[in-house]
Amino acid sequence: MIPKSTVRITALLWADVLVLYALFEMQDYLTKVWGLSFTHAAGIINIWNGISLLLQPLFLYAVCTFLGNWRMLVLSSSSYTLGIWLVFMSAPPVLAKSTGTCKQYKEECIGNTQKAFLYTGMALIAVGVAGNSVSVESFLKEQPEKSGGVAIGRWRMLGVAMVAIVGVVGGIALPYIKPWTYRFGIPAVCTAIVGISFLTGLCDCCIPFELVGPKEDRVQNMFKVFSCRKLPMWLTFFVCGIITSTGNTYFVEQAKHLDRHLGSWEVPTQVLLLAQNWLGKLVGHLVYVAWEWRGHGFDKAKIFGVLCCVAAAGMESRRLWVVRSNGLLDKPKEDVPMSVYCLLLQYVLLGGMGTLLENSVAKFDEEGTSGEADANKSKKWCSEMVSGRERGWAEIFSRGVSGMGFMCGVLLVFVVGKVTSWFHFNLNRSHLDRYYWLLAVLSAATLVLYGVVRAYLLLR
Repeated sequence: MIPKSTVRITALLWADVLVLYALFEMQDYLTKVWGLSFTHAAGIINIWNGISLLLQPLFLYAVCTFLGNWRMLVLSSSSYTLGIWLVFMSAPPVLAKSTGTCKQYKEECIGNTQKAFLYTGMALIAVGVAGNSVSVESFLKEQPEKSGGVAIGRWRMLGVAMVAIVGVVGGIALPYIKPWTYRFGIPAVCTAIVGISFLTGLCDCCIPFELVGPKEDRVQNMFKVFSCRKLPMWLTFFVCGIITSTGNTYFVEQAKHLDRHLGSWEVPTQVLLLAQNWLGKLVGHLVYVAWEWRGHGFDKAKIFGVLCCVAAAGMESRRLWVVRSNGLLDKPKEDVPMSVYCLLLQYVLLGGMGTLLENSVAKFDEEGTSGEADANKSKKWCSEMVSGRERGWAEIFSRGVSGMGFMCGVLLVFVVGKVTSWFHFNLNRSHLDRYYWLLAVLSAATLVLYGVVRAYLLLR
């Protein structure tokens, strides 16, 4: 008999993937349809990403103390479904009659109602992303206990395979659907079906939430995890968040008008995201395993970050040279005779950096220091709350620090835009390459700071 609860829970990940690919081109949507500058559009997307990451430590605390994984997924799946439907309804043709606006995908057809729907929808999606990231895997691990020890590993493997299949199909097929209404509508329908399936199957997968561990001083113990002596080292990682924030924003802007042909096939831009998620992760895993004997991979992740920024700066310099050579400085909508596959390296390095950070959390967590008995006790208690994910608290906390980086990236672009002339409304008139060089310098400086702080903590 197929464990229905496992299928329903895993399906939440399928919907996540479709929404991810739909929102991958949000940068293009905000610049083309809303008429925003590329920096303004990037700021909106990065704030959204930052919120979804910053919410995860808070949601982990809620899961550990009073909600549990089941209630969190009820909240996040409902928020996810409502959010993507609001984004769909923000497209000009949907509410044109009700709001008295036009149906074309143009700036003048975007009214206050459409703006309110989009911003509210993205906020709700951020809640859904955070809740699913915290609880989906943990809740899946609780299911064998509910089903009397029945082996469902093969169904989990099937679920993972389906996530990969949906990712490939969504990444290739969804971009060929031109109207934005359908690009947002298809993920909205799929998410609604998955969400309703999960909510109607609550009786199959509901597990009563019971607090495990000490009943007193739960709040105090929880915060001891985050106030231990390792905390200053975590704060050096926010630059990696700033670098990651360029993936769905400025990298997309670079690729927008480049040649995407592979023979006679015009490859969709989402293939770059596939390269980041799959090829980048493969490279990151190989590097981590190859040099694991030399210590954790945070320093290697920072090196990958520096290389990613250097590669992005080099490719943008080349793109600007091609733009100037072909007289396209004031023709931002014209195609640039340069292959989009030149950007493949920076996407792979970006994916490798993220993978090295994730793989390194466990080893970093294992470096115990004296006087951390209470923090270790609290960490063990919290890991029991999330079904034995011993690294759960550290993984989620690292995402929160990355979210701070996304927010800092918006502030950094604002400050740089005020003191330099690197950013213009027209990307071809801007100097995005110089911004990438600045990120490379910041990442290198953070690598040095990380080494100093780590040496200081080890000597104490």
